[in-house]
Amino acid sequence: MALEITGKLIAKLDMQSGTSKTGNNWQKQEFVIETLDQYPQKICSNLWGDKTDQLNQFNIGDLIKVSFDLSSREFNGKWYTDVRAWRIEAAPAGGTPVPGPATFNPAAVQPQHTAYTAPAAQTMPEYPASTPMDTFSNDDSSDLPF
Repeated sequence: MALEITGKLIAKLDMQSGTSKTGNNWQKQEFVIETLDQYPQKICSNLWGDKTDQLNQFNIGDLIKVSFDLSSREFNGKWYTDVRAWRIEAAPAGGTPVPGPATFNPAAVQPQHTAYTAPAAQTMPEYPASTPMDTFSNDDSSDLPF
């Protein structure tokens, strides 16, 4: 699976090297880029072998395009994911601009509703005055069941 991402190079980590069980020498270098999305993400990737030389031509702050593969492996019941770069190049000129803070332009907003208009004033109908509560009697002659 080949993927690409463009971002700003924000860190180059130290070169790591060693010898495998079979006696082969290896070297690996990790680096971190920050995406250009609205909510930027930091992604740590690595280069192996002679591909580590590709990183030397870039400085911290450069915009780069990274082609990489994702792979996962299991070890002792845990899974580890590797972001292995296989090509790094300068981001194309006029590429994706780094987004700035959002600005609000009220003149560009079109209202999606009509203004509220209050109804014409209405007069309340007149009702006869109610009977005060103390005029009721405790007469048991009512036909209420309670």
